[in-house]
Amino acid sequence: MLKYICRRGALLIPILLAVTFIVFTLLQMTPGDPAKMILGEHASAEAVAQLRLEMGLNEPFWVQYLMFVKKLVINFDIGKSYVTRNSVANEIISCLPATIKLALAAIFVAIVLGVPIGVISATKQYSIFDNIVMFFGLVGISMPVFWLGLLFILLFSVQLKVLPASGFSSLKHMILPAITVGAQSVAIVARMTRSSMLEVVRQDYIRTIRAKGQKESVIIISHALRNALIPIVTVIGLQFGSLLGGAVMCETIFSIPGVGRLMVEAVKARDYPVVLGGVLFIAIGFSLVNLFIDILYSLIDPKIRSQYK
Repeated sequence: MLKYICRRGALLIPILLAVTFIVFTLLQMTPGDPAKMILGEHASAEAVAQLRLEMGLNEPFWVQYLMFVKKLVINFDIGKSYVTRNSVANEIISCLPATIKLALAAIFVAIVLGVPIGVISATKQYSIFDNIVMFFGLVGISMPVFWLGLLFILLFSVQLKVLPASGFSSLKHMILPAITVGAQSVAIVARMTRSSMLEVVRQDYIRTIRAKGQKESVIIISHALRNALIPIVTVIGLQFGSLLGGAVMCETIFSIPGVGRLMVEAVKARDYPVVLGGVLFIAIGFSLVNLFIDILYSLIDPKIRSQYK
């Protein structure tokens, strides 16, 4: 297991380099001048030229990218923000707690609602409950986050006035954002749970256990659900990894000071270091979540655990 973790950790290096290179290239191709955006449209050409020289923007593309990689590898320095002149690492760290809380709250909603709904829907296939769940699951997957968030604000904040429309400082503030972001994850987890459970409950060993007179609840929870967990855990891990990206729309709508909102503002200002730092955080978060899911596989399935020995 330790060798596997070390090998996956080593693979993280080329992945991060590839991600930073792609994002760096796309930012270079984006029209606009960061120096002019920092100084303003009415800045003199001399001031813009001087700032470009100080920021190293006159250097060729390869030189700028290698300078960035050198600082990152040797000094673990992502750079300083073009706009605020603060350390990018400090800005991301300051936004990190809000993003992690939002991701954890949303994935909690997805697990608590999605898994039981999927299990019940699989055990009552083609029933009225199953049809209703599949309908709302399709609606949840298709529903845009920004539309659902605005709808919740109009209903619960403006009309009913029971929940706050912005902020993320208390449990009450977390309810609307968590449900808004988690709604799509609930639908995806429920559909995957149903599909995986249907495949398992049709196996011969389930019929054998049922023929021995075992309780239906024990069959579903202890035998069927446990053997159906691998694809469910995979989907939950992917959803959590994507939520770590900041849930950009949700953070913008509910004024949450997270990484996603920080990256949106950085893209508008062509603040390259902040964008690269945010992308690095997302890539590292995805890789660590995938590694954790792989380790979790070995705890769920003894056959997978035997491969690590």
